[in-house]
Amino acid sequence: MARFPGISDAASLALHALSLFAKKHAILLSTREVAELLDVSEAHLAKVLQRLNRSGLVVSVRGPGGGFTLAKPAEKVTLLEVYEAIEGPMDQSTCLLRKPVCPEGKCILGDLLKSMNAQVKDRLSQTTLADAAGSFGSERE
Repeated sequence: MARFPGISDAASLALHALSLFAKKHAILLSTREVAELLDVSEAHLAKVLQRLNRSGLVVSVRGPGGGFTLAKPAEKVTLLEVYEAIEGPMDQSTCLLRKPVCPEGKCILGDLLKSMNAQVKDRLSQTTLADAAGSFGSERE
């Protein structure tokens, strides 16, 4: 029912994994290594990385010593690109219901949802993976 832009587990994994790749500066990381560093399911992460590979945000190298790395410089990839690679275009809906029911198009919440959606989209579009990489401290290295 809710149409506010939530961040799914898959999108969260994508955002964290690519921020980790940005911090590691083009080092190839295996799915297992990333899953261990983020303390997440390796199987779920593998599916997310496959989607990111298909979207052109990461490249995959097969074989011993292979893994994943960013396809573009971290400074050129926004968090919005990562989010939309997993979730599709961010919904700019201004209603929590699938079919607006408020009388005369006036939402009972006013423009709160529209404003919140815009703030989330603006923040994601203005933050690069390079910016986000700073969130990973030495305890994750």
